[in-house]
Amino acid sequence: MTTDLFRDIEQGHEAKFKLDEELRFKVRSRRNKLFGLWAAQQLGFEGEEAREYARSLVLLECERPGHLDVGDKVIQDLRAVGADVAAPSVVKALADAEAEAVREIVADYPMPLDTDHVQVGG
Repeated sequence: MTTDLFRDIEQGHEAKFKLDEELRFKVRSRRNKLFGLWAAQQLGFEGEEAREYARSLVLLECERPGHLDVGDKVIQDLRAVGADVAAPSVVKALADAEAEAVREIVADYPMPLDTDHVQVGG
């Protein structure tokens, strides 16, 4: 009986870890998309070009995780075209994009537990 309880607790922790990682990934991806659309506007991109730029930031995060890489790329791209955007504005835009991404993900996934997540103690 004790073994079953420990196994249930272990499965609960594994499910929580999986859920947390899944939500972090979704938020980072959405953040990078929103941030990319903001940056594309600063770069003068529109339509498909803007969407493609945003997608490139999402892919960059998958290849090299860490928002500093995304922020650095945007700053480099802005400087390359001579855009008059200060680094603090880029950092603020990234933070704003993250806050919006969290709001959107919570709204899109109000019941995040799937059938492979185990409920313990209830």
